[in-house]
Amino acid sequence: MASDRFQPSKRSDVAPFIAMDVLSEAASLEAAGRSIIHMEVGQPSAPAPKTALAAADAALKHGKLGYTEALGIKPLREALSSHYRKAYGVDVPSGRIMATTGSSAGFNLAFLAAFDPGDRIVLTAPGYPAYRNIIKALGLIPVEVEVGAETRWSLTPDHLDDAQKDGPVRGVLVASPANPTGTMMTAEALSDLIAYCDQAGIWFISDEIYHGLDYAGEQKTALETSQNAIIINSFSKYYCMTGWRIGWMVLPEQLVRPTERIAQSLYISPPELSQIAAASALDAVQELEAVKAGYAANRELLVKRLPEIGFDKLLPVDGAFYIYADISRFSDDSLDFAKRMLHEAGVAATPGVDFDPVHGKEFMRFSFAGAHDDMKTALQRLKDWI
Repeated sequence: MASDRFQPSKRSDVAPFIAMDVLSEAASLEAAGRSIIHMEVGQPSAPAPKTALAAADAALKHGKLGYTEALGIKPLREALSSHYRKAYGVDVPSGRIMATTGSSAGFNLAFLAAFDPGDRIVLTAPGYPAYRNIIKALGLIPVEVEVGAETRWSLTPDHLDDAQKDGPVRGVLVASPANPTGTMMTAEALSDLIAYCDQAGIWFISDEIYHGLDYAGEQKTALETSQNAIIINSFSKYYCMTGWRIGWMVLPEQLVRPTERIAQSLYISPPELSQIAAASALDAVQELEAVKAGYAANRELLVKRLPEIGFDKLLPVDGAFYIYADISRFSDDSLDFAKRMLHEAGVAATPGVDFDPVHGKEFMRFSFAGAHDDMKTALQRLKDWI
C-alpha cells in the first residue's frame, strides 16, 4: 500500500520524452495488427557496419569481456584521435578523449564535471528535450532561448547578453546539425558564439552526434575554434549503432580527471564489446556513406512532397534526419494532431511540444531515418488523411 511518507524526489519531476511515448503507443497498435510507419524517433533503419559486427563477433568468440578503464579502451580512443585529424584537420590527443555509454552518459558527465547546483545553462527552443530534463534532474537551471528565422534558428551572442540580464550564465549547449530542426549553424555563426563563450568564461558544450549527416552547409567541430569546448558525440546516428549504447567526449585538459573520477563511480566503464565494435566502425566510411545517400534521397522526397500535401513551412533541413514542419494551418495542438495522425493515418511522428513547450504546439517533427519505401507510404497516407 502506498504511503504519503514515501514520495519520489523533486528532481524526478521532469517532463516525459514524448517521442518515446509515441513509439510505445505505435508499438501497441502494431501488436494489435495495425500497419504503422515510424517517423517518431531518430533511429537508423540500417544495421551496424559490417566491420563493427565482425569485430564484435571475434570478441565474443574470444569470450573474455570485462571492465575497461573508465576513459575507454586505448584502441578506440586512438582511432577517434585519428578521426579528428582526417575529418576536421584537428589534433586531439587520445588522452582527452573519453568513451561513454551513449551520448546520454556524456551529457550527464559534462553537466556534473563542469557545473554546480543552481548554475544556469542556455539551450535553444526548439531543442532536444532530454537536455532540459537531465539539467533539471541534476539540480541545474535550463535557460531556454527561443530562436527563429531571423537568426536561422541559431543562438547568437546577443541572445546570451539578454540571458545574462537575469543572472550569470555558466554554460551553453548547442547542437549543429540540430534536433529537431536538422538546421546547421554557419561556420561564422558557430565560431562567433564559441569566441563569445571563451571570452566570458562560459563552458561551451557542442552536441555533434549528427556530424557526418550533412547535406547543405559546412560541418564544423567546435574544436576548430576552441580547445575549451566540451564535445559530445555518439555512434548511434551516422554509425547506426543505437542499441550498442556507445558514444564519446572530447574534454578540455582540466576536465579529464574530474570527469574520469565521476565516471568511475557512475558507470565503471562503457561496455567493452561496444567499444571494440565502435573502433572498427570508424573504418566503415564507404558503407556508411551509402546509408547516408539513402537519407539524402528520403530528404529530397519529403522536402518536395510535404509542401504539396500542405506542410508548406519547413525549417532548413541542412543535416541530421529530421524535418520540423509547421502544422498551424491544420491544428494548434500538435499533441492531439500526432495522436490522430497515428491512429487514423498509421503514421507515427513527434509533436513539437516535446521540443518547445511554448511554440511547439504548432509544429511536428518527422524523422526520415527509415526505408525509402516507408517514406513513400507515409506520404500517401498523410495525403489521404489530410
